[in-house]
Amino acid sequence: MDGDKAFDAIVIGGGIIGLSCGYYLSREGKRVLVLEKGEPGCGASGSCDDMILFQSKKPGVLLEMTFLSRDLYRTLEAELDMKVEFQNLGGMILIENEAHLAIMEDFVTRQRACGLSVEMLDRREALRRQPCAGPSIVASTYCPDDSQANPFKVMAAFRAAGERKGMRLRKRAAVTATCPLPGGGWEVATETERYRADLVVNAAGAWAAQLAAQIGLDLPIVPRRGQILVTEAVGLPGETNVWSSEYIVSKLRPDMAGRDERSRRLGLGFAFSRTWHGNYLIGSTRENVGFDKRTTGEALDAVAAKAVELFPVLGQVHVVRSFSGLRPACVDGKCILGESPRHPGYFIAAGHEGDGIALAPVTGKFLADLVCGRKTELDLTELHPGRFCDAKVA
Repeated sequence: MDGDKAFDAIVIGGGIIGLSCGYYLSREGKRVLVLEKGEPGCGASGSCDDMILFQSKKPGVLLEMTFLSRDLYRTLEAELDMKVEFQNLGGMILIENEAHLAIMEDFVTRQRACGLSVEMLDRREALRRQPCAGPSIVASTYCPDDSQANPFKVMAAFRAAGERKGMRLRKRAAVTATCPLPGGGWEVATETERYRADLVVNAAGAWAAQLAAQIGLDLPIVPRRGQILVTEAVGLPGETNVWSSEYIVSKLRPDMAGRDERSRRLGLGFAFSRTWHGNYLIGSTRENVGFDKRTTGEALDAVAAKAVELFPVLGQVHVVRSFSGLRPACVDGKCILGESPRHPGYFIAAGHEGDGIALAPVTGKFLADLVCGRKTELDLTELHPGRFCDAKVA
């Protein structure tokens, strides 16, 4: 096979995770091809918010990875020679009822024990930091570490830096077949081309399970729709980005998710982040609707109503657009990162759900470590694909 069709690694998926994997593999001197079925970022990476959120993480490997990823973000602009609009505004989780208060107090205690700088604020201090918040607030958390970056800028930076190191990207190249070769390595086919590589990285996001099924591997990753509103650029006071306790409590205590049937069905939670240019991203839903990417009036109305309930001043702010995306959700709430135990040379980096932006740099770095046979900085046993006993041999 000619040199244009033979590579050391083929990364399937041109979102922020795939481009990060492609860059870090290229940095190791690997000849890398990234295959994207549409345009780079056309999946979750191009239809999400911008958060590197610590406060949503339970103590464990994902929280530790977020620390490492945030540190990588701090040096990424210099390394990649491109602005990614990284900023550190901190974050608050507004608590609206006493039932959530005890849960959040316990959660903060456990996070602090793991080294996260987070504290509880009483109502008075919460309103001092968020003077536009409404009267329903009873308390809040505060974490100065919560940060953000522009996913489009991050993807462009990974792509440009990877291409300078020889990485190649093929757009509109949907993978139709993935086959192990008798002598080792893999053949990957699109509708028009066939490529070979020593290894394959499945970074296909919400479509990772469909891709893995080509080799008989069952990945429990499903799409979860999130709908988001974007406001005009406004100068609202407020020290930090904000979430509602409903968002966190729904993860910690699923039995307490949602105040009513509609909230539970939509997976409604409040997220409020200020972009580099002064617009606000307001979300979001967590809907199990398959691969339906449409926005819906019901969900957007619910998101807007929740926003105005928490911040009445938003009733005077214009929404300039809305969008939705499909987050790749893994059944146990943790991403999958590692080599398939039954398919040598087939690696998976998928299932991040709402943490793709937060964990992209460290995922790419750890993936490159695994490929190169190095020990990763953290124990990734919890994330290994072998934890799912229903993996099947092709």
